[in-house]
Formats: sequence, C-alpha cells, structure tokens
Amino acid sequence: MIKHIVLFKIKDEYKAEIPELIKNFYAMKGKIEGMTDLFSAADFLHSGRSYDIALITDFDSEEAFNAYPTHPVHLPVKNHMHEVMVSSVSCDMRY
Repeated sequence: MIKHIVLFKIKDEYKAEIPELIKNFYAMKGKIEGMTDLFSAADFLHSGRSYDIALITDFDSEEAFNAYPTHPVHLPVKNHMHEVMVSSVSCDMRY
C-alpha cells in the first residue's frame, strides 16, 4: 500500500476557489484504478507555516501509484493545480 500526501499553497488570487479545488479532487475518487481512498480538506489555522489544502490518497500498489500522475482523470486536475498553486510539498510512504 502507498499513501501519497500533498500539501498545496494557493496563489492569493485563487484562494476563493479553494472549495472548488477540493471538489475537483473528490471528483477523482472511485475513477482511478488502484486508488483505494482519497481525502482532501482546507487548512483552518492559517499560521505562517500552514499550507492551504491537503490531499491524501491511498493506492493498493506501487504500480497503481506510478500510473496515477498520467491517468486521464488526474491530468486535468493536476494541470489546473499547477496554474493556481504557489508551491506544493509531498510525502509518499509504503505501509
């Protein structure tokens, strides 16, 4: 099993879109082979070290995880996030 965690900082001019960005993540749920779970939410603390959105996904295999970046359901979501984000960080774990 693979857990993929990504934190996103969103450009100021797109912060009002955060609820829609999270909906876009949830629209992928159940549509990507090997993705067994997906959770996303917005930060509420807004501290100096906070990121704006978290995305946590689980995959049943490394093969499924490796196919995810170019999956046709994921690509438009990923491309849009690259337009609206300042930066992102990730952590990918086997468990």
